[in-house]
Amino acid sequence: MSGRLAGHHVAVLLGGLSSEREVSLVSGAACARALENLGARVTRVDAGRDLAQVLTALKPDVCFNALHGEWGEDGCVQGVLETLGLPYTHCGVLASALAMDKAKSKAVLAAAGVTVPGGGLFNRFEAARDHVMPPPYVVKPNAEGSSVGVFLVFDGANRPPQDIVAPQWTFGEEVMIEPFIDGLELAVAVMDGKALTVTEIVPTTGFYDYEAKYGEGGSEHVVPARMPDEDFQAALRMAEMAHAAIGCRGVTRSDLRYDPVKRNLVLLEVNTQPGMTPTSLVPEQAAHLGVTFDDLVCWIVEDAYARGGAGGRTQERQPSG
Repeated sequence: MSGRLAGHHVAVLLGGLSSEREVSLVSGAACARALENLGARVTRVDAGRDLAQVLTALKPDVCFNALHGEWGEDGCVQGVLETLGLPYTHCGVLASALAMDKAKSKAVLAAAGVTVPGGGLFNRFEAARDHVMPPPYVVKPNAEGSSVGVFLVFDGANRPPQDIVAPQWTFGEEVMIEPFIDGLELAVAVMDGKALTVTEIVPTTGFYDYEAKYGEGGSEHVVPARMPDEDFQAALRMAEMAHAAIGCRGVTRSDLRYDPVKRNLVLLEVNTQPGMTPTSLVPEQAAHLGVTFDDLVCWIVEDAYARGGAGGRTQERQPSG
């Protein structure tokens, strides 16, 4: 195992400018350690506005993109890397931008036959004045990840969340509002187009928010998920369909909701750069199938090479559907 990436210079992009900076720092640190275990020469790059100049000076063989959220995950950094002609991990410009925009990606997913929630985009001030749909419903930014800025409006709530019109709100003028799907929170990792398994997420806080995702003991992960095999297989297929519809490559994670009473399965979104923290879902699913964290990181880098070549332009799949 050791030495598989010996002689390779890998720039790990971490930190960045988004609200998910802290998560990215943890993901990037874990991946950097794995790459060093594999024998690679690793440079940790806290990605700022001078990223192009920094990478031009470094001249890495490949970039491991461990950034999360705006700028790092939405196609912007991918465009910089394309311009520099550097191979990089995870999805390309188009798939990254599309997956980050919840409204546009849901339209593509629905056209491809993937079941998605209803709802749509609303001006945040309009959404704060009165309920735009009967509770329970979910309010979230249209282009954020890690459950940042997400609110659950419960049945019987007198008014919508007022946080979306607070001065500190920085997530855009429109919010995505969709019906709340009762039941289980599920996640499915897709690696090279093939779904790994289904994780059932049981938040200890009552709602799978930022703290439940990343806080110590915030949630329990049950692998494989406790559900009928027919629905389990449907979740795997739905994640694979979503991965292909968005035009993804490498490793992604689809988040789903499942009502075990109605046996209703709905895909919420596709994450093109899933977390790689100690509590992250993708490494956990890989480990369940016998793939170590170092092996997973190695595969992600080798996949970047295979698609981009040493210094060549990356190849991106076109969205389907």
